[in-house]
Amino acid sequence: MTRTIAPRLRTLVLVLLTVTGALLAGAAPASAHAALTGSDPAQGVVVDKAPTQVSLTFSEKVAMNDDSLQVLDPKGKNVETGAPVNPGGTTYAVKLKGNLPKGTYTVAYQVVSEDSHPVSGAYTFSIGAPSQTVVSGVGTAAGGGVVGALYAVGRYVSYAGFIVLAGGAAFVLACWQRGSGVRAVQRLVVGGWLALTAATLWLLLLRGSYTSSGKFGDVFDLNLLGQVLQTKTGAALVSRLLLLAAAALFIAVLFGAYNRREEPAEKRDLTFGLAVGGVVVAAGLAASWAMAEHASTGLQPGIAMPVDVLHLLAVAAWLGGLTALLVALYRAPAETPVDSAAVHRFSRVAFGSVVVLVATGTYQSWRQLGSWSAFTETRYGQLLLVKIALVALLVGIAWISRGWTGRLLETAGARTAEKARREKEREKEQVGSAAGKPAGRKSASGDDTRAAQLARQRAAMDAARQKRLRDADPNRFGLRRSVLAEAGVAVVLLAVTTWLTQTEPGRTELDAKASTSSSSSSSSSSPANSSGALTLDMPFDTGGTDGKGLVRIDLDPARVGGNEMHVYVQRPNGRAFDVPEVKVAFTLEAKKLGPLPVTPDHVTTGHWSASGVQIPMAGDWEIAVTVRTSDIDQVTVSKNAQIG
Repeated sequence: MTRTIAPRLRTLVLVLLTVTGALLAGAAPASAHAALTGSDPAQGVVVDKAPTQVSLTFSEKVAMNDDSLQVLDPKGKNVETGAPVNPGGTTYAVKLKGNLPKGTYTVAYQVVSEDSHPVSGAYTFSIGAPSQTVVSGVGTAAGGGVVGALYAVGRYVSYAGFIVLAGGAAFVLACWQRGSGVRAVQRLVVGGWLALTAATLWLLLLRGSYTSSGKFGDVFDLNLLGQVLQTKTGAALVSRLLLLAAAALFIAVLFGAYNRREEPAEKRDLTFGLAVGGVVVAAGLAASWAMAEHASTGLQPGIAMPVDVLHLLAVAAWLGGLTALLVALYRAPAETPVDSAAVHRFSRVAFGSVVVLVATGTYQSWRQLGSWSAFTETRYGQLLLVKIALVALLVGIAWISRGWTGRLLETAGARTAEKARREKEREKEQVGSAAGKPAGRKSASGDDTRAAQLARQRAAMDAARQKRLRDADPNRFGLRRSVLAEAGVAVVLLAVTTWLTQTEPGRTELDAKASTSSSSSSSSSSPANSSGALTLDMPFDTGGTDGKGLVRIDLDPARVGGNEMHVYVQRPNGRAFDVPEVKVAFTLEAKKLGPLPVTPDHVTTGHWSASGVQIPMAGDWEIAVTVRTSDIDQVTVSKNAQIG
């Protein structure tokens, strides 16, 4: 890192902490995953006549396959016919068999949201009268198993390939232009291109099985591949392949015509052209991730996607350049060693990249978490803490590298002066040798051949001696070790980042849990009377103006089958609070059932009710209530209670 870090670092950290605190303190809830907003038949209803189809409405467009929507009879057998269809908007329907018997039916869905993540859930309705149901095995194995592991590996390789490709090329152009002729650096950048291309093709093949059956045998199913190509993720992967074709041309010019160009003016013009073209191609490749993942949905996607692109480019410039520097330090030939000036230039590039990473990472953290508690209460937040710790460790090691860089610069001048002195002495020897020859007399052919051989031997010995001296330099040796340590941490950091991109954002996870740990511990569930009715009190705070209150759930008789539910919303002073919307969902985690959504009817100020709420089996149910106090302010609080 550059020497300007020390006076700037403290101020930079304080400013970023202040901005982070302000953002997290004022965050409003938002979901980056699709949510079920309606269904027909609705959750918990008892219909007199068997429906001919089941339709689900989501909060956004989703991707479905033939098995995404299942309807099971009371015995757990499928009763749907054909594949789901999209009659319009965000509604999806599936036809049912005729003459369905009475009883309680389970509807299970497995879809892919716009940010490429699988989303699943279930609910029940009854025909004629409620009954016991068999719900084991509901849903599919999408996103897990062998295919899920292979998909994760493909994502890791694709990120690594992009970082090495973009960062390695940037290192050559911005820091060490002589490196365009170094074979080891050429192999590194070309290897990054090959890795990214192979991983993109692999992800394209795996995608269909990853989001549907989870079976490895379906990887080469052309029907699934055709469905993937019609999705946003499929389009992003195809766009990445097209951009990689342009990247191949860029690499050919960088290591071909650019390396052979000797004229300074021409090389300067070509450097500018390659820099502009390289930035455009690299930004396009980075956008292929931003347009299909977390940044493309949820809160402020118009800002989040460009920020995500900048974040990826900064990662590539830092870690990819670091990898290229490591290769140059260890594998560059003696006649073209990486010089201290190149290391110093990369130090400045790395510092700029860290500044961009901190700024964009702060915004992304606020957007995906929304509260300080999400750092410890969600898997996304915990992984983000690990990532932050690794970045801090990486910066610390880079600070050590900066010290070795300074020492390398100090000794470079002395080595340059010594080299100039030796060259001047060699020139004198050559002049003296030429003067000692008789005028007008030619050397014999054998003498010329011998002289050429001696010159080549002398050059080889000189190169070997320079390599020994360079390798024996304690400053260069120390720099090698510190850069190698940086690269090792970077490998782990990349693995954590890949895992993070596959994890549900903290905001969404908190919407399915209590808003804070204090909400779940402030009161406990208790039977209200001898009839078995259940009452739950849950404080809430949507974060907006006039967003605090208490929601009370009354469930009677709190048993398997139909129940009467009343929801009361009160202000902190105990008065009725007429909020715009209240939704309830029941989840039985032990049986992997739910969430079973219930949308109660508005009765009067601060009072909602729903009849015939079906609880299919006894157990420790999580009851989650979503309260919306304005167009943008809402929160989900939850409690667990034994029902049945």
